[in-house]
Amino acid sequence: MMRRVFFASLLAAMSCLFAAGPTLAQQFPSKTVRIIVPYSAGGSVDVLARALAFGLSNLWGQPVVVENVTGAGSIIATERVAAAPPDGHTLLLTIDPTVVGNRFLYKKLPYDPEKSLAPITMIAESGLFVIVNPSVQANTFRELVESARRAPGKIAYASSGIGTSQHLMFEAIAKREGVKFLHVTYKGIAPAITAVVSGEVQVSGASAAAAGGMIKAGKVKPLAIGGKRRSNVFPDVPTLAEAGYPYVALGVWFGLFAPGGASAQLVERLHRDATATVKRPEFVEKYINPHGLNLVANTPAEFAAAIRADVGVTAEMVKAADVKPE
Repeated sequence: MMRRVFFASLLAAMSCLFAAGPTLAQQFPSKTVRIIVPYSAGGSVDVLARALAFGLSNLWGQPVVVENVTGAGSIIATERVAAAPPDGHTLLLTIDPTVVGNRFLYKKLPYDPEKSLAPITMIAESGLFVIVNPSVQANTFRELVESARRAPGKIAYASSGIGTSQHLMFEAIAKREGVKFLHVTYKGIAPAITAVVSGEVQVSGASAAAAGGMIKAGKVKPLAIGGKRRSNVFPDVPTLAEAGYPYVALGVWFGLFAPGGASAQLVERLHRDATATVKRPEFVEKYINPHGLNLVANTPAEFAAAIRADVGVTAEMVKAADVKPE
């Protein structure tokens, strides 16, 4: 008799345990949801986060607020999210360096890029344009590389620092193609673009949001775009792969994460609601297309696979650029 009672109690406990995940997902959200953004207010990540927060707040009937936690290359914000309860009330909206590039730039991170965050969805992505000053004779990226071959160290490119996508891409190409570029660093992408416009350097990489106006005004010339597909704003610009350089990447993606340990049911609920919001025609027309972004809205599994693929490509570029973690 006692044995039957024990097993009945055990089965009841296990049933409660397995039911807890779906119940928590169904009860979510029960209070204000915070979307942590590791970058300053007004930037592209912040604008996207606030648009998403507005849509989710209407959908959930609970306040969804954006908090800008800047500093240390997104590390401070990410550590805060990683340490938060995995109940969905604290989320992270960031770009790829947080879980891809940072692992190669820092010897020790206060979070594990593989385990501390649960991928929900990649909202959007965009290749960065390779832009040159109009005085540069090259009209294709291959012609630019050949110019560097003929004049080693004479073609200067701007980046916002060691380990950035521009730095890794140009150095990977230099090593693979046996050419030499001159690397000039600036305090941010805006001054790097200004340097290209003024002719202080010949080339850099920038998003459509940052450089689109300059391209349209003829102040810079786009030679290629570093994403997987062409821009919907400048469809005549070929990808780097089409130009003959498929082994490098020059792009950015915007992704939503929960703290690691969030249940599969909760992640699925967050994915369903977030993707429903960003797929709305008015959202795409206002926050995706005008900024030269490509809507992705993939599944958590697809997002995790994309991160793994990016890590592999980045590892090769880091090796080529001889970047050492600090």
